[in-house]
Amino acid sequence: MAFRSHDHDGCSGAVLRRAEALATTKGVRLTPVRQRTLEILLRAHRAVGAYEVLEELARDGFGNQPPVAYRALDFLVELGLAHRIRRLNAFTACMHPGREHQPVFFICRTCDAIAEAQAEPIRSAAETAASGLGFVIERMNIEALGLCPACAGISE
Repeated sequence: MAFRSHDHDGCSGAVLRRAEALATTKGVRLTPVRQRTLEILLRAHRAVGAYEVLEELARDGFGNQPPVAYRALDFLVELGLAHRIRRLNAFTACMHPGREHQPVFFICRTCDAIAEAQAEPIRSAAETAASGLGFVIERMNIEALGLCPACAGISE
């Protein structure tokens, strides 16, 4: 959805509702700082660094010490509500919380917009190749760098 026009408020609201339901199902609390952190990640479909999250949290009165942001981000990643984008050392909200999925991230090198898509075909191909080498994949983070339609000058 990040690269297409859509109802962003509806998109964010739906993810927040699924996040709350998932937290309840897992028996954990989506505390105010955790919820606000998720809202910050949902604000735009782009990568957000921990210190940017911390600045927003501090403005909202949640404190200005790095552990505040890192604990909230770690919680969101652990619960499957956010993903760490390793290439950018940043985070993005998961657009499919509560669903088992293997995402691939398409990252715009100009504006840092991020789109999350299903990577099952890519993962299957990698597992086949790994199997031929006797290698067992335990974790894989797939990130593709390029240009989003807006930065590439492609109209919808």
